Amino acid sequence: MTLTNKQKQYLKGLAHSLKPVVLLGQHGLTEGVLAEIDLALNFHELIKVKVAAEDREVKALVMDAIVRETGALKVQSIGHMLTLYRSSEEKKISLPRA
Repeated sequence: MTLTNKQKQYLKGLAHSLKPVVLLGQHGLTEGVLAEIDLALNFHELIKVKVAAEDREVKALVMDAIVRETGALKVQSIGHMLTLYRSSEEKKISLPRA
């Protein structure tokens, strides 16, 4: 599934007031962190993750790994914040039509 620009804009608007649910610390991306992100996506559908990496390339690799491992869609990434969306069984967010 891919998101259209209209759907991304809608999700960005919803995510604007959200606080990061998961914070990646000095230990980086571990199985526990991935499990926590997966749990948060199942519950909220739209979350923010803060990736505290100094190097831009490392940060980009970590963000790509999160998207790949969770099966979520990347809505946007600004600075250290990554916004993810993945629909759950009980659709909490209804996206605009494509």
